[in-house]
Amino acid sequence: MSGTTLAFPTPASLGSLDHYIQAVNRFPLLSADQEIELGRRLQRDNDLDAARQLVLSHLRLVVAVSRNYLGYGLPQGDLIQEGNIGLMKAVRRFDPERGVRLVSFALHWIKAEIHEHILRNWRLVKIATTKAQRKLFFNLRSMKTGTGSLTRKEAKTIAQALAVKPEEVVEMETRLSGQDIALDPQASDEGETLAPIGYLTDAEAEPAQILEREETARNRSSGLHKALAKLDDRSRRIIEARWLREDDQATLQDLADEYGVSAERIRQIESKALKTMRSDIGAS
Repeated sequence: MSGTTLAFPTPASLGSLDHYIQAVNRFPLLSADQEIELGRRLQRDNDLDAARQLVLSHLRLVVAVSRNYLGYGLPQGDLIQEGNIGLMKAVRRFDPERGVRLVSFALHWIKAEIHEHILRNWRLVKIATTKAQRKLFFNLRSMKTGTGSLTRKEAKTIAQALAVKPEEVVEMETRLSGQDIALDPQASDEGETLAPIGYLTDAEAEPAQILEREETARNRSSGLHKALAKLDDRSRRIIEARWLREDDQATLQDLADEYGVSAERIRQIESKALKTMRSDIGAS
């Protein structure tokens, strides 16, 4: 796979979404060994050709994920573009030494970017200004037991589960089922009926769940700082450089060069420090 001869495709550059999907499906998948080698080249040499090959081989993954969000009425091309941004972020942060395939690591970043795009652009979300309302927005469809309107008992049960008022559940259902929102089934060329509502929920990584994890992380920040304070200076520096930076995370080789030791030695120090911190945080 030669990165120097492959242009990065976009739906717009290829004329249509169908042509784009056909193009990305032609890019060959990488073996585990190829993926590790490209990841090492990217980390060690900041090899942009290696980064591009990692991205190109996973563009089909973004297309597959984007299909889960078609029911929001946003163009699939836009969802793919946002998912591609998440994929590129994942590639930039990918560490081939951790024994995790890029496809697994990238799923979170792809979904997170698509979720953010939906939250920014679907006008219905403007009514969901609190964390609880956003959780209601993304979960109401999957929590309904039937296709008809909610009963008072169902609305109360959902309200209790999502920490909102029953009236908010009823209002959200009304807005979701309103005719001015493109969620109704549409007839295809073959006369079959497609129901976008069936694609609405992605239970694995809802934006509300992401927000909850971030809130949990903030609540545990005090314990994190205490655990860091117990480490020696070198261990603390390694953990901060490898785990606590949002951008430009240091590689094992970067730190090995800094301390004049092997990358394997840095990995050992990192592993020991993480184990110590988990123990301290768990005991707090």
